Amino acid sequence: MQSDNRHADSTAKKLRRRRHRPASKSRSTATCNRARRDSSGMKQQATALSTDPIPHTRGVRRGPPPSSSPLPRAAALRYIWARRWAVPTAPWSARPPLQRHDDLTDESRNVKIEYKKPTLETWTIAVNLVTGVIVVATFILQYGFDEIPLQLSVRTIHIVQTLAFLIFLGEKGLRFLNAFSKRAFLHDYWYEIPLLLFLVLVIFGAGRLFEVADRAHATTFALAVYLVVEVVVKVLRSVVKLAASGRNPLHSLIFTFLVLIVCGAGLLMLPRARQCERMSFVDALFTSTSATCVTGLIVKDTGRDFSLGGQIVILALIQLGGLGIVVFGAVMALLLRQALSVRESVAMQDLLSAPTLGQIGRIIGFIFTTTLVVEAIGAAALLGTWKNVPASVPQAHAQWFCSLFHAVSAFCNAGFSLFSRSLMDYREGWQPYAVFCPLIILGGLGFGVLYNLFEVACDRFRRWRAHRHRPLGRYEDATPCKLQLQTKVVLTVSLVLILLGAAGLWVFEAIETNTQGPRVGNAFFQSVTARTAGFNTVDIAAMSEAGKLLLIVLMFIGGSPGSTAGGIKTATLAVIVMAAFASLRKRPQVEMFRRTVPLVVVGRAITVSFLFALVLLALTMALCVTERESDFRLLDILFEAASALGTVGLSTGITASLTTTGKLLIIVAMLVGRLGPLTLLAALTFDIKPAAYDYPAEPIIVG
Repeated sequence: MQSDNRHADSTAKKLRRRRHRPASKSRSTATCNRARRDSSGMKQQATALSTDPIPHTRGVRRGPPPSSSPLPRAAALRYIWARRWAVPTAPWSARPPLQRHDDLTDESRNVKIEYKKPTLETWTIAVNLVTGVIVVATFILQYGFDEIPLQLSVRTIHIVQTLAFLIFLGEKGLRFLNAFSKRAFLHDYWYEIPLLLFLVLVIFGAGRLFEVADRAHATTFALAVYLVVEVVVKVLRSVVKLAASGRNPLHSLIFTFLVLIVCGAGLLMLPRARQCERMSFVDALFTSTSATCVTGLIVKDTGRDFSLGGQIVILALIQLGGLGIVVFGAVMALLLRQALSVRESVAMQDLLSAPTLGQIGRIIGFIFTTTLVVEAIGAAALLGTWKNVPASVPQAHAQWFCSLFHAVSAFCNAGFSLFSRSLMDYREGWQPYAVFCPLIILGGLGFGVLYNLFEVACDRFRRWRAHRHRPLGRYEDATPCKLQLQTKVVLTVSLVLILLGAAGLWVFEAIETNTQGPRVGNAFFQSVTARTAGFNTVDIAAMSEAGKLLLIVLMFIGGSPGSTAGGIKTATLAVIVMAAFASLRKRPQVEMFRRTVPLVVVGRAITVSFLFALVLLALTMALCVTERESDFRLLDILFEAASALGTVGLSTGITASLTTTGKLLIIVAMLVGRLGPLTLLAALTFDIKPAAYDYPAEPIIVG
């Protein structure tokens, strides 16, 4: 102990002598590192045994940190004991920052696969791409034509599919050997094992469970299932990677929509997808765009001109276009427990408008679960409703298919129907009002609003349960989950628009002498469907001029942000109205529900409304030029343009009679309405940087 005291005295004297001595570059670096290491006190030095050591830098003399005052003897003694027992640690600047649970991405909780030879992995991806294209081509040749073209036999196609199966198996084995971490590889490709077990089970004796007679058909069936699963998984994961590959995810979103539309048009042109004699590429492209953009405008009758295969293609396009193929790719990755990279997580955060990266998984899971549950409940409620089912639908499963088709179409706000008169033949029943209206309203609110409502409901349920079991105790979370401003605005504006629209339609049609006034139920249904869906229980062409103009206004407004609806959105209307109200009250800020709306949001709302009105005016003028040879009225053309741009789907009956140029204009309008004019403008002006200067302000006279 005496030796330590003497050593402490000498150390203190050396520190006082060396206090003003200039240090070399290496010594200054070491001293700075020691200062960072010792700045938090001796407590951190005592706990340094549990940290990872760093290699000692040779030639750098270690000493106590510099001080502006003489180091006391006790401090020098503590420093000696800390240096004697502590392990050299990394400076705080080299340590990773602490992360909250909400900020953790899936990649930080999962191990990313790294390969020993990146070149081999690149070649494997290329072979996968070619094999996937060949597999899709074999299925199109086998199931898309009445007779297989190119003089190919079914046996040849089965041989090609078997080779593709072997290539996929070899690819998995090669990747397994090339991966650094075998455990990480098995974690990402765990589904291959049950898929192969399913293949073996079907081939060896379990074919009867799947209505397959002999082993040859069982093998073909099992190979088809395996190849379909492989191709779907690879395509969806590639879509997510594509969304994260560029600087702007909007470019990838637009590209995926275009690819989906073109592929859908090609599938609808197949002989087994249609029942009409001829299907032009423009008509197929129009139908595919209408289904992908969840509009509902048609140039071919869905129930009469398309077979069951074509109707299934339309249903798939509605579902993929309504929720987004990128979201489906993320859902597939989460279902297969595959990690999303940081770039993929950031891309999904931009597309979903998620506040933090940690909420991406929960939001995607909520979207997928809500879609399945709501559509399943809607389909079950519609069972037994349908009469005079189209002949293209098998009678044994007609009720189930029609119910599922219309439930998906209603929730995704598509407006597609298997009946030529839409729901006009079913307006006497309760289903259009008790099933279709809730589905349309829920789909038009947007998943952001639905997620906030779900959070509030769960929070209140937890509080109620905690208060019930512990009446005198306190709930763990003192801050309750509240409705966001977005939710309040969307719910309020949607309710007001539905009620005012229904009242206006009932009054306008009741006072019109040439039409029979609709019932309150029909007026309510058309008010709900006019902003987003496109179903109708009345003849739109027979409505009064005032009624059509009111429908145009509702289609111009559209649904809510984050939904599949078009238009300027309900929140945009609320911001503009409250901005005008604030100007009349001479208030410098826009206030809603005791909250202040930023001026940036007000400017964005004005921009969206101006762009939408400008595009609608330009589209109407262009249609007037292309349809000048027809006898269409201006109001009907304006109605058609508003329906296409608002992705609604209502029509006065002129859609099928449009010229080829007019149909192409409507196709562009549906795509612009689905993506949004502001989204397209933001994608085009992404590289423009804001100016670093401001000009002097000077007022001008307006109004």
